[in-house]
Amino acid sequence: MNFEFSEEQTALQDMAYKFAKNEFEPIAQECDREEKYPREVWAKACEVGLVGVIVPERYGGVGGGWIETAIITEQLSRIDMGLGLVVTAATFGAENILLYGSEEQKQRYLPALVNGEIIFAGAYTEPNAGTDVAGTSTRADKDGNDYIINGSKMFITNGTVSDYMAVLCVTNPEAEKRTQRHSLIIVDANSAGIKRIKIKGKMGIRASDTAEIVFEDVRVPQENLIGKEGRGFYQLMHFFDMTRIMVASQGVGLAQGALDKTVQYVQERKTFGQPLAANQGIQFQLAEMATRVELARTITYKAAWTADNGALDPSLNAMAKYYSGETAVWVVDKALQLHGGYGYIDEYDVQRFYRDAKILEIYEGAKEAEKMTIARRLF
Repeated sequence: MNFEFSEEQTALQDMAYKFAKNEFEPIAQECDREEKYPREVWAKACEVGLVGVIVPERYGGVGGGWIETAIITEQLSRIDMGLGLVVTAATFGAENILLYGSEEQKQRYLPALVNGEIIFAGAYTEPNAGTDVAGTSTRADKDGNDYIINGSKMFITNGTVSDYMAVLCVTNPEAEKRTQRHSLIIVDANSAGIKRIKIKGKMGIRASDTAEIVFEDVRVPQENLIGKEGRGFYQLMHFFDMTRIMVASQGVGLAQGALDKTVQYVQERKTFGQPLAANQGIQFQLAEMATRVELARTITYKAAWTADNGALDPSLNAMAKYYSGETAVWVVDKALQLHGGYGYIDEYDVQRFYRDAKILEIYEGAKEAEKMTIARRLF
């Protein structure tokens, strides 16, 4: 069992961290405060190869795997998770094309993604269908060689900045099983009949774009169907099984970043004539924080390694996502407490980390849903 990165992976880790330090730190507070999506950061990330690392070389990518994805995601989230999403989520939804799309679709969209020409979004969640994915009601009805889409989506990452979306729609309403009624369809985000409303006032990840999307008689060619009609639910479940590794990596990165800042703070901050770090009680808290971060990292990279070696384990990925998210929330709570009153003001980054962390227990499958996946495997 080898826990060491290759030379290439170590270089990628170093490059991703330096990119985040140089590009994120100067603008993180501004983007959080103004809920600003910095497109220029995404463009720079494309230039240096941090976007779409799993895209194969034949489609213009570097042909990395989920370990490389985890490395990039952890290091970016270590500095700012919201800005990290600007980079790592630029392909969100297009992974379905890589997994299930036609060769023509792969040739058309994947090179454009990694070259910085387009941004993707995955339009799955609806106002009344979050964890209950099979409850999605947006319809795609056939009309000649087209689909006509009507419905709405909620909490869509990259909703107002994307060029294309992978949209989950009901195409087979008469199917006996709810899980056989849906399909994934590529939609041009600038099509007539689409209304995109930016969601403001989020608690955290405020640099990441989130939107409500309304479809009113949106015409899409049937050739934009991803994979087979009626298989969208199953395709999406497999997609989530994989992308939970990325979310787990966000949790590891945020927790490590909060720990980094706290270690620095307690060495600089003096009380009763000595640094906080000299207090054994403080040392014990830091030790527990570091232990939990390392445990989260270990299970996350095990999940990534398993996926890269052809043995994707949905239960393991659910464990990684659930535990890393919960760890990030716990660690950053301790970090803020150790910062005292200073942690409560926006001059210190830890308050932003605190607000960002909670979403890790909610999106891409709430932690309760992850526990259901784990329990099913036990039984």
